Order: sequence, then structure tokens, then C-alpha cells
Amino acid sequence: MDTQSNNKNSLPEVLIGQLLAAEPFMSDPYFNRAVIQLCEHNEEGSLGFIINKPIEMALQDLIPGMADSDLKVYYGGPVQTDSLQYLHNVGHLLEDSRMVSPGIYWGGDFEKVKFLLENRLILSDNIRFYIGYSGWSEGQLEEELSYGSWLVGQSDPNYLFKIRPSEVWQEVLRLKGGNYSVISSMPEENILN
Repeated sequence: MDTQSNNKNSLPEVLIGQLLAAEPFMSDPYFNRAVIQLCEHNEEGSLGFIINKPIEMALQDLIPGMADSDLKVYYGGPVQTDSLQYLHNVGHLLEDSRMVSPGIYWGGDFEKVKFLLENRLILSDNIRFYIGYSGWSEGQLEEELSYGSWLVGQSDPNYLFKIRPSEVWQEVLRLKGGNYSVISSMPEENILN
């Protein structure tokens, strides 16, 4: 039996729309306790957004002339931190948005986003803005999965739009069950010791 192909077959299949939760002992400051919504995965690489790391900035701080919007901005990842992206649950309102998972859409017509925000037709329960993104080159994500750096989980719009960001990582691990459920309840300081 070829053990290398057996190991490859034991890795979870990575699909667009899944979540990647950082393994409990990851010490990388960018990804410690991060949960990433995977939005793109193909032969060229993978792309997603960290959904549980808000930054001390509101949307109106980034976009001059934006209507009085206290929408938080999130740190999407260390790649292209000069870009602004968004995930939302109103794909039916935004042309050119792309469904990444049921109830979760990526992008769309930004001028229409501004209009809908100004008219309060999109609220904080509908959209999240991200500075930068998390990206992997061809085969890099699979390699990190083989090292156990990420846990693959099922996506749910509630992780983005309903659950407090500080609780998302714990909830994803709790739902994985077993030892992950126990680890999810440990304070962060204890995990890093």
C-alpha cells in the first residue's frame, strides 16, 4: 500500500464555501484563533477572509463621504491590505456578487452597496467589510492541511452575521466535537503555554 497516497486521501477535501479554523496551538499572530471563510479554491491557489478579527476602524473611516456608518471593518488577512472586500447575505440585491456558500456572497456592485447602506437597506446583519485577504499559492493550502495547521468545517451565515466574532473560533471547534470541544473552552493564555 502506498502510504503517501493514503495520507493524501485522509486529508479533508477543500471546497469553496468551507471554513478553515486555525489549529488550537497556532502561534502565528495573523492566524491565531482565526476562522477563514474560503471563497476561492482552484488549481492556481486559494483565497478567503478571516471572519472573526474586527479592527478598530469603521467603514466611514475608510471611505470619505460614506453615509454615517458605524459598520466595523475586519482584518481579512495579510495579503493586499490596501484592498477592501466584502461578504454579505444579500446576493439578490447586488449584481455581480458570487455565492460562496448558501446565504454567503462575495463582492458585487460597490456603488449599489453604498446606495443600499445610505438608505439603510443593508444593515450590519447583512454585510462585513475586510481589509486584505488570506491567500495560498497552488498546493500551499493542501500542504498546510497535511501539517494539521487548519481544521476544515462547514460554513454557516450565522458565523459571519450573528455570532460575536470573539466566539466564532470556539463555536467552530465545539461543533467539531471530541477533544476540539474541550480545547474550545480553554482560555487563549493557557493554549499558548
